[in-house]
Amino acid sequence: MSAGYRTHDVAVAGGALRVGEWHPDAVGVPWLLVHGVTASHRAWAWVAEEATRERLIAPDLRGRGRSNGVEGPLGMAAHADDLAAVLDALAVEKAVVVGHSMGAFVSAVFADRHPERVEHVVLVDGGLPLSLPEGLDPREAVRHVLGPTAERLGRRFADHVAYRDFWRAHPAFAGRDDPELDAYFAYDLDGNAPNLRPATTFATVEEDSIDQNTGGAISAALERMPRPTVLLAAERGLLDEVPALYPDLGPLSAAFPRLDAMRVAGTNHYSIVMSARGAGAVVAAVRVGVQGR
Repeated sequence: MSAGYRTHDVAVAGGALRVGEWHPDAVGVPWLLVHGVTASHRAWAWVAEEATRERLIAPDLRGRGRSNGVEGPLGMAAHADDLAAVLDALAVEKAVVVGHSMGAFVSAVFADRHPERVEHVVLVDGGLPLSLPEGLDPREAVRHVLGPTAERLGRRFADHVAYRDFWRAHPAFAGRDDPELDAYFAYDLDGNAPNLRPATTFATVEEDSIDQNTGGAISAALERMPRPTVLLAAERGLLDEVPALYPDLGPLSAAFPRLDAMRVAGTNHYSIVMSARGAGAVVAAVRVGVQGR
């Protein structure tokens, strides 16, 4: 874990969010980092290693990580308003907002609902409509997109090693021996051995995913897109497969004139943030956007 790391508990409707912060004394506009649907703020540890001169603020979204006890509504708008509460609590007027996967959808909605709090938006392999099989039930779409990532949410694990080994067999992480990954996996577990479980429940993922794919907040946000926005798209998908989640960037750029879409070579949906290579590309793109504003 990068030096200068600390955590806060920030009050929101229904409980408190755990918020990770790196480099709290850095100057300039802070970056607000928003993780994916089953992740936690620890997914940004690789970005923190690359962005050493920026103040980074990353909450565990409600229902995830150490925020999994927060009660109340889910959905993109609820998460977006939680982000505003986090900035208020940390006395941050404006932030560069970087969202990964579902966090990219949350980021787009946040920029729409709280435009005065946003300097620049970067969407990382998420935030734009996904191509799903026609006629697929919204609940089945969750399993269709997430695959074994969703399946694990109902499982129990005897210890941290068993959970680490589950992830090491995942195609997106196969062959990687990374202490930061092991720390990320350990942080995700809740409960006591031998009945450890992922901190996020499938019901939470399902509710948020349905809102992400069918709710009105994201469609309105994308239609208005109040800030210049960058999409960084991975080369491969959640299972390290081709095609990626966003196989053709041309139509997206045509549909959203304020969107600048680019491909990050050599990355999959996870490694685009959870690896040194992916994090380096993300940090470089965010810095270019900040310098060019």
